[in-house]
Amino acid sequence: MKYSGIGGQAVLEGIMMKNKDTYATAVRKADGEIVIQKDTYVSMTEKVKIFSLPFVRGIFSFADSMILGMKTLTWSASFFEDDEEDEAPGRFESFLIDKFGEKMESVVMTAVMIFSVFMAIGIFMVLPLLIAGFFRRFIQSETVMAVLEGVIRIGIFIAYIKIISRMDDIRRTFMYHGSEHKCINCLENGLVLNVENVRKSSKEHKRCGTSFLLIVMVISILFFMVVRVDTIWLRIVSRIVLIPVIAGVSYEVLRLAGTSNSKIMDIISRPGMWMQGLTTKEPDDSMIQVAIAAVEEVFDWKKYLEENFPETYPAGYFEEQEKLA
Repeated sequence: MKYSGIGGQAVLEGIMMKNKDTYATAVRKADGEIVIQKDTYVSMTEKVKIFSLPFVRGIFSFADSMILGMKTLTWSASFFEDDEEDEAPGRFESFLIDKFGEKMESVVMTAVMIFSVFMAIGIFMVLPLLIAGFFRRFIQSETVMAVLEGVIRIGIFIAYIKIISRMDDIRRTFMYHGSEHKCINCLENGLVLNVENVRKSSKEHKRCGTSFLLIVMVISILFFMVVRVDTIWLRIVSRIVLIPVIAGVSYEVLRLAGTSNSKIMDIISRPGMWMQGLTTKEPDDSMIQVAIAAVEEVFDWKKYLEENFPETYPAGYFEEQEKLA
């Protein structure tokens, strides 16, 4: 595989693909039309030099992905909202409009993102600690307790994914997630980007956010084997305070795994790719077409194939093919 540098995310009935500072979101509307929004987003790691340092860039890259993800998800959802033009806004909505005006959507999105972060910390960091605490009277080893807490954390994550995947919209989003991975795998394995080649490509990819979350959970076990405090309140504080550190280390592991073809990194990546079986599903051809449309807006895949797979696609190959066609 040859690293392409492109990445993306599934949105509601569509895909966002990003290449450097340019991203495009492709959505298939209810009438079957594919609409595309193309824009730029400069990450925090580019704006502030210190944020790009190893073991620091991870937490800011994660924040960037959340900000851009919420932005593109909101845009995709706008095509499927119920028509409420005839309905007067509620009291709370009217208050927000009066208070923030045109900035209301941005304020609401920020509030939702902050709330989501706090909920994630509570459910996936604090709750496993509290559940594991019930076993402390039977288990004296701090190492065993750290492993138990980590296993509970992974179990909660798997249960959460299983529950939400029962929702039709989420299941379809997981299918679009699969089409995103299949497009990137298609190119990075040196295949022409078309529906047939994408369909036969893998729906698991080493740079996936699901793999990142699993790496975070595993790294947290190692950290909490070493970081030992006596009271429950200090344990809760340590779980929260160390999140940026754990995320920073996990990001470096994921980054290395995503750009390396070594056997060791393949082994390290394997559990995360198994976990992707929960968050990616096989897409249909119409979803693949949406993913291809998003890729083509931000990435010159023909040039990429000629530069990285010259034995198959020598310079000028696609230009010659177009002339013959």
